Amino acid sequence: MFRNNYDNDSVTFSPQGRIFQVEYAAEAVKQGSVVVGLTSKTHAVLVAIKRNAEELSSYQKKLFAVDEHVGLAIAGLTSDARVLSNFMKQQCLSQRLTYDRAMPLDTLVSLIGDKAQLNTQHYGKRPYGVGLLVAGVDETGPHLYEFQPSGLTQEMLACAIGARSQMARTYLEKNLDRFEACGRDELIRHGLRALKETLVQDRELTVENTSVGVVGFREPGKKALETFAVHDGADVKDWINSVADDNEAAREGAEGEGMQVDE
Repeated sequence: MFRNNYDNDSVTFSPQGRIFQVEYAAEAVKQGSVVVGLTSKTHAVLVAIKRNAEELSSYQKKLFAVDEHVGLAIAGLTSDARVLSNFMKQQCLSQRLTYDRAMPLDTLVSLIGDKAQLNTQHYGKRPYGVGLLVAGVDETGPHLYEFQPSGLTQEMLACAIGARSQMARTYLEKNLDRFEACGRDELIRHGLRALKETLVQDRELTVENTSVGVVGFREPGKKALETFAVHDGADVKDWINSVADDNEAAREGAEGEGMQVDE
């Protein structure tokens, strides 16, 4: 793609005020498989679709635990995500060794935002081609943050990034008011329903291609931490089946209404 030499590095603005390499990095996020994040009063949940490059390969990992109170989901270049994930783990470990407490979420997200933004200021570097959803808990409750390759970070109530993520965002917007009062399992089911909206017609959620990450408090109003855990394989089977049952019941109800005949 030729942009009149304004896309040769990440520090040159085009006459329209654009930095094309940052836009290319954002495009890499849009090509990644979709991830969804959402929060309630007690929990933050991440759900993701895993891809395999070919039939003979394993599925790529999409969810990473950073510390016991925080984890992340990725969309884009996995190698870039691994660099940022390791950086976040180092910062959390340093915080615990120095201050004997968990790293505040807003501080952690600001650090990776600053790290990414530096790559848009120095010649010879490129932006990270990955978007992140960072989920965690602190003294004030569960939180969800979105990270973009430009270095922009923002807190979200619910979010989806990656390929075909607009369909998931539409579901999240329609059901946003329900999330706050949801329990752990119901919040996970909402995430899976949003994820299901993004699938092409011949694909389904399975135990092989679905990952779920959960962090939160065990009981409302109490500070007993449920540490961030990634669920794969057989661990997600019951959640997937419950979502499939909901869809089947809705389909049967719609067919029943369509078959009614006036006498």
